[in-house]
Amino acid sequence: MRRIFRQNMASHARLLASLLALSFTATTAFGQAREDETVRQSIQVLNEVMAIPAQAIPQRMLADAQGVAIIPNVIKGGFVIGARHGRGTLVVKDDNGTWHAPVFVTLTGGSVGWQAGVQATDVILVFKTKQSIQGIFNDKFTLGVDAAAAAGPVGRQASAATDLQLKAEVYSYARSRGLFIGASLDGSMLKVDGMANAAYYRSPGPQQPVIIPPAAVELVQLVNSYSSTRVSPVAPGTTPNQANAFPPANAPAQAPVLAQQYSTPDSEVIRAQLSQTSPELFEQLDPQWRAFLALPVEVFSGQTAPPIEAVQRSLSHYQMVVTNPAYQALANLPAFQSTYGLLRHYEATLLQNEAPLNLPPPPAVQ
Repeated sequence: MRRIFRQNMASHARLLASLLALSFTATTAFGQAREDETVRQSIQVLNEVMAIPAQAIPQRMLADAQGVAIIPNVIKGGFVIGARHGRGTLVVKDDNGTWHAPVFVTLTGGSVGWQAGVQATDVILVFKTKQSIQGIFNDKFTLGVDAAAAAGPVGRQASAATDLQLKAEVYSYARSRGLFIGASLDGSMLKVDGMANAAYYRSPGPQQPVIIPPAAVELVQLVNSYSSTRVSPVAPGTTPNQANAFPPANAPAQAPVLAQQYSTPDSEVIRAQLSQTSPELFEQLDPQWRAFLALPVEVFSGQTAPPIEAVQRSLSHYQMVVTNPAYQALANLPAFQSTYGLLRHYEATLLQNEAPLNLPPPPAVQ
């Protein structure tokens, strides 16, 4: 009877781990759909802003740009002075003049005075120097602090601005209630969203290149179209001039490099979930059990991945609980089941990240 109970518990644990793995996959798919919507909103914002040349970002601003960030629907809280937060995309140009697939970013900072009463604003940032772009990839970047920022000229204003006046490293624009103007966003912090990059740019299998979703290619084509002197502005709802736009055929070979470099790996995503879930379990345990079911300290620090041996040692303690009928009450706790399932999944992802075995050919079959 006891053996049958242990077998049932083991079967239950395997089923739980499978369900958690499916849940993680579903969460990843949801994240990819959410990021795809962010890309499509970026396309819409840029198209609508550039639809009226007299009120659009001047073409010469985009032609000389090293990067363009588009943050749709930046939400503002408070009145006149408050907080704002938004998620968007950053398209960067490399040394060869090629625009790369968008990198996901977040924008946070204090609100702008003239936006009183406005709940959502579309923001576009035009970066004129490579130094400012590099600053974004150095963990975080604050407008007006890490680089000189200024309200950008629009439409015919550009012809009145001299080269001496256009010396800022970053030019900022905002649109709310149909009005699109240059706006000062000093104090706003721009940061790469590694989790979003990891969710959006997926590889079909180990050692295979990342697939660039069609919306990302379309956004790159659009930025290239508006920044090129050879291409006419693109009307909303139409397709950029394919002859001069970023070729889709080249996207898988060139575009993923930057996005991959600033993506959060799956193991880090699971580690973050594990660090948030396990404290709920530990709150229900006495000190002796907390010590027995403790996880490697690296799970919570997030600075480095824990040694695989430490993860497996912790996992073995959880497996002892699952297979022992005396601890059924503990094994049935939802917090225990969640932590155990994530720990199993975490071990699997860490094992996948290890270098493959370098084995000689298998023996010949007689």
